[in-house]
Amino acid sequence: MQLDSKTPGGPLAEKWDRHRFESKLVNPANRRKYTIIIVGTGLAGASAASSLGELGYNVLSFCIQDSPRRAHSIAAQGGINAAKNYQNDGDSIQRLFYDTVKGGDYRSREANVYRLAHLSVNIIDHCVAQGVPFAREYGGLLDNRSFGGAQVSRTFYARGQTGQQLLLGAYQSMMRQVEKGSVKSFSNREMLDVVLIDGQARGIVVRNLNTGAIERYAGHAVLLCTGGYGTAYYLSTNAVNSNVTAAWRAHRRGAFFANPCYTQIHPTCIPVSGTEQSKLTLMSESLRNDGRVWVPRTSGDKRPPKQIPEAERDYYLERRYPSFGNLVPRDVASRNAKAVCDEGRGVGDSGLAVYLDFQDAIERLGDEVIRGRYGNLFDMYSKITDDDPYSVPMRIYPAIHYTMGGLWVDYNLMSTIPGLHVLGEANFADHGANRLGASALMQGLADGYFVIPYTLAHYLGSATLPAVTTDHDAFKASEAAVQERIDLLLSVKGSKTPRQLHRELGGLLWDEVGMARNEAGLRKTLERIPQLRDEFWQNVSVPGPKNNLNKNLEYAGRVADYLEFAEVLTLDALHRQESCGGHFREESQTPDGEALRDDANYSYVAAWEFQEVGKAPHLHKEPLTFEYVKPSQRSYK
Repeated sequence: MQLDSKTPGGPLAEKWDRHRFESKLVNPANRRKYTIIIVGTGLAGASAASSLGELGYNVLSFCIQDSPRRAHSIAAQGGINAAKNYQNDGDSIQRLFYDTVKGGDYRSREANVYRLAHLSVNIIDHCVAQGVPFAREYGGLLDNRSFGGAQVSRTFYARGQTGQQLLLGAYQSMMRQVEKGSVKSFSNREMLDVVLIDGQARGIVVRNLNTGAIERYAGHAVLLCTGGYGTAYYLSTNAVNSNVTAAWRAHRRGAFFANPCYTQIHPTCIPVSGTEQSKLTLMSESLRNDGRVWVPRTSGDKRPPKQIPEAERDYYLERRYPSFGNLVPRDVASRNAKAVCDEGRGVGDSGLAVYLDFQDAIERLGDEVIRGRYGNLFDMYSKITDDDPYSVPMRIYPAIHYTMGGLWVDYNLMSTIPGLHVLGEANFADHGANRLGASALMQGLADGYFVIPYTLAHYLGSATLPAVTTDHDAFKASEAAVQERIDLLLSVKGSKTPRQLHRELGGLLWDEVGMARNEAGLRKTLERIPQLRDEFWQNVSVPGPKNNLNKNLEYAGRVADYLEFAEVLTLDALHRQESCGGHFREESQTPDGEALRDDANYSYVAAWEFQEVGKAPHLHKEPLTFEYVKPSQRSYK
């Protein structure tokens, strides 16, 4: 099939308004006739549920947690971007658009990015009206701070818990619709298949995680808002419950997976402390506003940081990137941290850490100002490490965080399966090869509050959608396939736990498909993944019953999907013989170690079509054209 982005014509700044006018609508009296299934209750899912419920659609909302409030969006601490220009420092919609395209290393679709920048200004007003307690200046105006990849202050924040506060706003808005009856909320449900009838997404099959029961739900469209796949790497900043299963099962049904090699390494995480860790903790990028990153100038210098004089410290980001300093984008900051640690200048017992030092800021601004900006983050760091960041520099190191790749969607947020829409981090659409800090919350809320109400209505108004029930043969076949896979997992009765196999897969991906990649390592990984997958199905141990609460079974199913997905992730990294954003091929770099793109050969979206497990997927290409932001060698110097 040919990929059609359905990008509207006309000038860039007019595309979205023109598209909204030309899109079909659903009469208010008819909306209650449509059932919309939404999987996920993070910012994208909760905002979509609240918006569509308010419009009068019949919404079924599903989440794997015990409450929609526990979605992983709460972990996005630092802030949300918007081109309000409250600081009068030169920001604009055009500049946010430019920064986002450049930050993504010219690997995103211009029309989608401009729409995101355009809608950003509406998001803040909407959330303020909901009561989100954004930080304010002394005079009462909303405050802003800077984030990586920008030279203006456009990030709105609520101390170090912005994602949590925004999610509470979306959750309360959604629960208002639950109270009214337009939204029904189903917690502790894991989507294990999407049901297609006449080629259209018409429902899902889920497992009730409390009872083990397999349940069917029918609708007129399905919205996936299930986040990213960073947990494939085992150790990541994501919640352990975050997974790739919903997206991967949709991929197996025909939804193309786009740019899976674009995984983001966050530079500001608490370093690994032991072999038995199950996840890593993110220290917000907002800390780099006032914290200075440094390592000793001399390899092997293990003195305590306070004993290292200023002249013997290397503030390497300020030295290499004087224009942006510590606020370079995440991919640049991460690679530089790896480089200085590879030189033997890393700090801490492992040597895999750098300092994030607030001493200068505390002396300049005072302890109380820093406490007001970052107090909860400092408290969290202190509880985890038993160090006081007010008196001793934080130790940080890069870790897997966000994923820019995801299911391919067109301008309407619809995948290659008609009726299956994908919102937020689960799609590939807006961030290219590297997401700028504070843009994840922006995308999730833009998709849910302001985009999907129009584009979903257009689909419903255009498609022929005959009535179906969960008694349809397609639902029966899907449930049977789901149950067969569960039974197979329980029948192996091997000697290795899913966690052991996941840890091995994650270590392999981190070493060979992490901050730096090369052909030899990628080919080695592609040889090892099928072996690990075979070992899983021959030797995995999954105790417990299928018809009850069984965390081992949940986890084993997700690891099985990681072992299939990881092959596509690695294959995508191998095929893209250039460096861009979070994808750094050692064979493709400038003389001073910066990412070197190959626009002549790789200026496209790589969208992979599933064939079968163990068989190479088919590659489709969506060409990227840049009419308004001309690609150039990305520089933050």
